[in-house]
Amino acid sequence: MKKKTKRAAAKRFKLTGRGRVRRRHANKSHILTKKSAKRKRQLRKATVASHADERRLALLLTH
Repeated sequence: MKKKTKRAAAKRFKLTGRGRVRRRHANKSHILTKKSAKRKRQLRKATVASHADERRLALLLTH
C-alpha cells in the first residue's frame, strides 16, 4: 500500500533542495502590540528546523 503524506505537516513544512525542513517562526499570530518591530520583522522569515526534529518531520512529509 502507498505511504500517505501527513496533510497537517505538509501545510506547515516544506523540504529544501538539499532535503532540510523549512518552517515558520512561532509567536507571530497574536499579541503583536508588545513585540518590537525588529522582532516581528525577524519572525517573518522562514528558517530551517533543528537537526533533532528533521528526521521525524521528514517521515511525516514522505510521499
